[in-house]
Amino acid sequence: MSKGPISKFIEANYLHFNAAALIDAAKGYEAHITKGGKMMITLAGAMSTAELGKTLAEMIRKGKVDIISCTGANLEEDVFNLVAHNHYKRIPGYRDLSPKDEFELLQNGFNRVTDTCIPEDEAIRRIEGHIFKLWKAACDKNETCLPHEFFYRLIRSGVLKQYYQIEEKDSWLVAACERNLPIIVPGWEDSTLGNIFSSYCVTGELKPATVKSGIEYMMFLGKWYTENCLGQGIGFFQIGGGIAGDFPICVVPMLKQDLKKDDIPFWAYFCQISDSTTSYGSYSGAVPNEKISWGKLNDTTPKFIIESDATIVAPLVFAWVLGL
Repeated sequence: MSKGPISKFIEANYLHFNAAALIDAAKGYEAHITKGGKMMITLAGAMSTAELGKTLAEMIRKGKVDIISCTGANLEEDVFNLVAHNHYKRIPGYRDLSPKDEFELLQNGFNRVTDTCIPEDEAIRRIEGHIFKLWKAACDKNETCLPHEFFYRLIRSGVLKQYYQIEEKDSWLVAACERNLPIIVPGWEDSTLGNIFSSYCVTGELKPATVKSGIEYMMFLGKWYTENCLGQGIGFFQIGGGIAGDFPICVVPMLKQDLKKDDIPFWAYFCQISDSTTSYGSYSGAVPNEKISWGKLNDTTPKFIIESDATIVAPLVFAWVLGL
C-alpha cells in the first residue's frame, strides 16, 4: 500500500523508544491483516468521548477490524457524542477544578470525563426513552438480546437521525452497525444505560433476563473465535486495560484448557497501548510476556507495548494501517 504524508512522517521521525514501538506495532498490524489475519480491537477508558471514531470508523469500513470488545461506557458514549456533540462542554483547565466547581457541574447537568463534560439531558436522557422502548418490546415478548444488539436496533430504526450532530462517518458504532460487526461488551451493567436498565428492573417495568450477560458474551465469543481462528489467526489490539481487554483475551485459555480444544491457536498478534506502569498484580501494567503462562499468547506471538496516551497513539497507528 502506498503511504500518505502522515505515514511518511511517522516512518521518517518515529525512530526510538515509544515512537519506535508505535511504528513497529503498526507495521505488525498491517502485516497480520495483509496476510489474511483477522483483528480484534478493545476499547477501555473513554475512547468514544475522545472521538476515536474519527479514525476507528474508517478502519471498520475499510475492513481493518473484524471484532470489537469495549466497555459499556464506550458503547453508549459513541451514541451520546453522535446525538449531543454540540452540547458537550470542554474544560481545558480541569486540573484546577475545586470540589465546589465539580458540584456545580453536577447541578448544571454535566458529567465530567477528564476535560470533557457529557450533557445529561441532551445525551443520556435523549437516548433513554428510545432504547427503553426497545427493551420493553423485547421484555414483553420474552426476547433476550446482547447489549450491543439493542444499540444496533436503535441505530437501524432511524429514530436518532433527527438528533445527529456529527457526521455519521465519524461514529465507529454506526460503522460497526453497517457491517454488523460482532461486539463484545463485558460488564455492560457498569455503564450509565446499564444502570438505567437496572433501575427499570428494580421497579418491575423490565426483567433482568431481557439483556444477556457476560456469560452469554463469552459463549458468543468462543463460537466466533473457533470459526475465525484458522489460517493466519486473530490479532489482539488492546487500547487501555481493564475488562475490555482482560475478558476477551481469556477466550483462548477457555477453549484450549477448559473445553480441551487442542486445535485452537493462540492469539496471533498482540499490542497494547497503555500508560499504566508495571506494578505488582496490575493486569493493565503487566508486560505481554506475562500472558504466555496463562495460555493467552504463544512465545512466538509478535508482541508490542506502547507506553503512551492512547488518544495520541491509536489514531497514528490507524493512520499507518489506512495508508494516510
